[in-house]
Parts: sequence; structure tokens; C-alpha cells
Amino acid sequence: MAKAVVLLSGGLDSTTTLAWAKAQGYELYAISFQYGQRHNIELKKAREIAANIGVIEHKIVPIDLRLFGGSALTDDIDVPKNRDIESTEIPVTYVPARNTIFLSFALAYAEVIGSFDIFIGANVLDYSGYPDCRPEYLEAFEKMANLATAATVNTNEKFQIHAPLIQLSKAEIIKLGLGLNVDYSSTLSCYDPAVNGQPCGSCDSCQLRNKGFAENDMADPAIKL
Repeated sequence: MAKAVVLLSGGLDSTTTLAWAKAQGYELYAISFQYGQRHNIELKKAREIAANIGVIEHKIVPIDLRLFGGSALTDDIDVPKNRDIESTEIPVTYVPARNTIFLSFALAYAEVIGSFDIFIGANVLDYSGYPDCRPEYLEAFEKMANLATAATVNTNEKFQIHAPLIQLSKAEIIKLGLGLNVDYSSTLSCYDPAVNGQPCGSCDSCQLRNKGFAENDMADPAIKL
């Protein structure tokens, strides 16, 4: 059975991606990051999700991106609220080079365990304008991965960066996940949650998530009334 390394944040998209990889028959190896994010509670969710879905191993990697700052998620910058989610402007919640850093760690993990399949929950439709969620970026990283590793030099194998949600709207992602029996009540997408984990409801991520559930004619099961 092929092994898959799956980037798992504890959010809606990465959880759906993990469930999708499982449905494809992969052995699951999850990797999450404690990178100084203000919504650090997402790691608690990631641990629960990994256990519930049945990953073989779950790595949580500490990286302190607060050393660089430059993002509302890692610096003393307010998270934007009630922003126009149709805007094409890159928001201040963008973390410089985050996916490049995360995928590089995932690549190293994959090479060590003998996996050539890396999964990421990137999405080009409802993605808040992040440049490292675009298909052309992922294609470029995949090309780099196949030039940079001993695994591809010593074998005929090639790394693949899988982004099964890349062309789906948030509503379509949720519909897919429901079909895979994803428990969305255990996921956290909010950039600025309360101490108890309750979502703020008005950051970009919350707005996109709420819109997706509304288009599926249901309330977000993670919101405790």
C-alpha cells in the first residue's frame, strides 16, 4: 500500500484532504506545524482528527515564524474582520512562504518514510488570494522536489503533489467531505478564535466557511450554540 504524507492544519480543507487520501487507499502520515500561529488551538484539533481518521503517524513540527512576523497570524497585527472575500488583494493573513516551508518539511518526511505522494488542501477558488495556493505554484514545487532529492535520483519514482480540492468551491469541499463522513464539528478554520476555540465568525476563513455550509443548507457544526 502506498504511503501518503498529508499536511494537516486541523481546518476544514486539510481534514477533507486527509479523508480523501484515506478513501484512495493510502497509508496516512500526517504532518502539522506549530509555527507561532495565534490560532494555535488548531493543533489540538489536528491531533484529534489524526486519531479519529486513523493515521499511522502524526508529526507536529515546531517552527517559529514569529521570528520574521509580517502576517496577522504570526505578528502583532489585527486579523481583518468582515473583509470583502471577493477581493483579489492578498490579505495580511498571508504568512510569507508558509506553504513552501511546510511542503519542504513534508518532502523531507516523505523521503525518509519512502513516500512519493504529498497531499495539501490548497484551493484556488476560495483561497483568500494566497499566491502559494495556486496550481502553477504546486506544479513548480513538484518539479523542484523531483530535482532536489536522493529518492528520485536513486529510483525511477517521482514525487507528486496532490491537491484534490484545488478547483472546488468551499461548498463543494464540504459536500465531498460529508460524503467521506468527515466530522466537521471537530475542525477549526478561524484565524482569531476565542480561548475556548469558538470561531470569531467574521475573519476571511470564517466567512468562506460559513458561506460553504450555507450553500449546503446547513449550519456549521463546529459552532456551539
